[in-house]
Amino acid sequence: MTAAPAPTPKRRLRKILLAVGAVVAAVLVAIPLARNMEHGPLGADARRQAPGQFVTLSHGIVHVRIAGPEQGRPVVLVHGFSVPSYVFDRTSADLAAAGFRVIRFDLYGRGWSDRPKVDYDRRLFADQLLELMDTLQVPKADLLGLSMGGAIVGRFAAEHPERVRSVVLVAPLTRAHDISVMAWPGVGEWLTRAWFLPSLATSQLEDFAHPERVAGWAERFQPQMRYDGFGRAILSTIRHLSNESSLPDFEKVGKEGLPVLLVWGDADKTVPYAEHADVQRAIPQARFVSLPGLGHLPVVEDPAAVHPQVGAFLKQH
Repeated sequence: MTAAPAPTPKRRLRKILLAVGAVVAAVLVAIPLARNMEHGPLGADARRQAPGQFVTLSHGIVHVRIAGPEQGRPVVLVHGFSVPSYVFDRTSADLAAAGFRVIRFDLYGRGWSDRPKVDYDRRLFADQLLELMDTLQVPKADLLGLSMGGAIVGRFAAEHPERVRSVVLVAPLTRAHDISVMAWPGVGEWLTRAWFLPSLATSQLEDFAHPERVAGWAERFQPQMRYDGFGRAILSTIRHLSNESSLPDFEKVGKEGLPVLLVWGDADKTVPYAEHADVQRAIPQARFVSLPGLGHLPVVEDPAAVHPQVGAFLKQH
């Protein structure tokens, strides 16, 4: 009986490479699964712990909180990329105490609001704001947009100036961001699950020049990440909103002549402070307030430096 020929070095190398490739593939599949924080749907049982109320709009259930006198002038607060409406806890309290009717809500995909399977772009969020105002029977309001919320408010005010009394922009998303490989199908999903989302809660502290002032901030962010669709919404927002400039909308706001207050912390590293010049060129009538030593979320980091100026601006208009 003739013995089988011994494997050649080339065949042995091929087997080794195939084995290594299989291990690498298994690891690449396992990492996002192991690091996935979503553990179930966001339903009625989960929402029982949420403060405020819920309304149903065309793309799902939306979490809303309202404070201040019923006959007060309505002010709608629009939060940013990932931190939901609790970012305005102090803003809401201070403006309500000043006599305003303060409305804040969680954008789709965040907080206690639904996570619809749609493109998360300016159109989605501007329509959400419009439907919310219609549902709450608010014909006209002052709008405050923080970070990405500023981009949403800019789109809304550009398209519906008749529904806007005045605009407050706090460190608004202005320039288009290079989203690089996050745009690649499959790659973006893997990076989101394996790298971006696991560090998203702790990275919130980078929004502050003085993170020691906001104990427990990262921990407060985490509950919304437990429900299905959060990661998908975040990635879709990167792909369909963050990659576009807000300046065309801001230019329309400027041409409409709407009263605008622009507020920015000069230590902001999230949306660089220098971008205030772009917004001022687009909206020449904007009154600019620079906040020395504050980061991206001055309404949280030092409310006393921000809210009196916002309140005074609103009362002027």
